[in-house]
Amino acid sequence: MLLNRRRLLGTLLVAVAALAAIVLAEVLRTVVFAVTVAYVLYPIRQRFVERGLSRRIACVATTAVAFVAAVLLVVPLLYVLYRRRAELIEIIGQIPDAVPITVGGFELVIEMVPYVAAAEAWVRGAALAVAAAAPRLVLELVVFTFLVYGILYRPGAVGTAVFGVVPTEYHDIPTRLHERTRETLYSIYVLQAATASATFVLAVAVFWGLGYGSPVLLAVIAAVLQFVPVIGPSVLVVALAAGDVLVGETGRAVAVLALGLVVVSFVPDAVIRTQLADWTGRISPGLYFVGFVGGILTLGAVGLIVGPLVVSLLLEVIDMLSEHDAPADRIGESVDSRK
Repeated sequence: MLLNRRRLLGTLLVAVAALAAIVLAEVLRTVVFAVTVAYVLYPIRQRFVERGLSRRIACVATTAVAFVAAVLLVVPLLYVLYRRRAELIEIIGQIPDAVPITVGGFELVIEMVPYVAAAEAWVRGAALAVAAAAPRLVLELVVFTFLVYGILYRPGAVGTAVFGVVPTEYHDIPTRLHERTRETLYSIYVLQAATASATFVLAVAVFWGLGYGSPVLLAVIAAVLQFVPVIGPSVLVVALAAGDVLVGETGRAVAVLALGLVVVSFVPDAVIRTQLADWTGRISPGLYFVGFVGGILTLGAVGLIVGPLVVSLLLEVIDMLSEHDAPADRIGESVDSRK
């Protein structure tokens, strides 16, 4: 009877969760974002409680941390796309109208005007889209704040529900998935945020030292690109070098390649990831990149988090299956040896 009740409740939980996903489809990305952020910030909430704060005050303080972090994550990107769109267009406009390429005595002229016009149109369109979406973003930020507070106020509700449905002998499965989720989310949020911050500081120094007109703007772009695995800010560095070559700044192109690839692209990864190696989430960069790209293409911005998380959980399930099958394989090998 108890097992049947658990199955019924488990089925009901899945059905209600699917219904909630359908009803809340327009704010689903905000819900997912809030859940993952609360997951990462729960230890901070616990530290506040251990220091003598009440549960409510601790949740308010932790939610304030989440609110500030979300603002710091979103505002620089919106600032670049909207407030600094004129500088972006000016940088793009420095590309010459035609680029001659000579190979083996043959000269080919590439017309850059259509590409430059398309890039400028995209920047203007993105800026207008940001301005139009501002009220919605504010509303989603309010929803995000209330969700984070609610989850932090009753953090054990979901765990109690899951362990109540899953039979006792299988409690190790959700426990391991929980630990894997925590590791992966720390890798995405804490590790990537720390690396992006270091990238911003180093990029400002490099781009200012090389005489670029908008070093802070370029540094913000480099920091945002740090969230793109494998590629990272090296794309920006190579693009700047190519632009310098096109306008005849060969010396600066070589300098930005040398300094940019080492200081901006390599040093933050080498230093930050080494210091925070315990929070890497046990997922290889290649699989992380697959999850990142697949999540972005399928789910949009929230896929940046969900994609790598799903890949990481898949690896954990595969590990559990291999551990479960290992004893049986050894038994079979011993029986064969006796024969």
